[in-house]
Amino acid sequence: MKDIQVIDIKSAEYPAKLRDIPDPPGQLFCKGDTSLLNTKSVAVVGSRKNTVYGKNVALMIGKRFAGAGITVTSGLAMGIDAFSHEGALEADGKVIGVLGSGIDVMGPRRNRDLMNRGLENGGLVVSEYEPGYPASSWTFPARNRIISGLAEAVVIVEAGLNSGSLITAKHAAEQGRPVYAVPGNINSQSSIGTNLLIRDGVTPLVIIDDLIRDIGAATKKDAVSRPDMDADEERIFEVVRLMSGPTVDEIIRGTGFDPQLVNSLLTVMEIKGIIESYAGRIYISQ
Repeated sequence: MKDIQVIDIKSAEYPAKLRDIPDPPGQLFCKGDTSLLNTKSVAVVGSRKNTVYGKNVALMIGKRFAGAGITVTSGLAMGIDAFSHEGALEADGKVIGVLGSGIDVMGPRRNRDLMNRGLENGGLVVSEYEPGYPASSWTFPARNRIISGLAEAVVIVEAGLNSGSLITAKHAAEQGRPVYAVPGNINSQSSIGTNLLIRDGVTPLVIIDDLIRDIGAATKKDAVSRPDMDADEERIFEVVRLMSGPTVDEIIRGTGFDPQLVNSLLTVMEIKGIIESYAGRIYISQ
């Protein structure tokens, strides 16, 4: 594969935050915009066998981070990793994919297509393995320390009991990176890992803007003023902000407004770009 740049650990281009982790990679093989190595980044990882809930959350998280100018980093695996990148790209954001093989021997076609889309949008692909190096059962767990090492924080969206995402969470903790886990259905096998992380003290990701501010980035609504709203729209806005993704029925209960009024106001607010609907829930636009 052409245009692969090699960055040695002794090079000034080598990211300082990666140099300081335990067992840093001696060199990075990179394709794309290497300046992204030094941007604010959040790693989003999770199960390859995601649920619809996990897919929707990963897409939303990727989009929200991109809207705040945060680079989304993942292992470019099927499932949650891929959906977080797709969400970021939908919002014209930047992504970093960290591979467990040489860049030129990327795995499934769908992953390669996503990798190429990220590169076309000014993203970056990174590997500690030289071109031609095949993936194996140990290269994927090893690359997880790079995923967390390049990030200011790590988000686990869905994880089974033995998910590789839990390895990333372990690396993050060892590296001093904050870990956030998305709460899930206690009856879902896909959320056992994340729910146990929360039980053991990991911060639950309930309001995405909290994480954005925690790492020192500005949410879009922090950076720019939102469109003018009347008193009823302001009330709905506050309910959506406080509940972070309520359903229409929850907004009706939270405001005490007539259902017809709520539905009409939500339509107007979505047209104004104040809120957006996704998978039956309402979010503040980013």
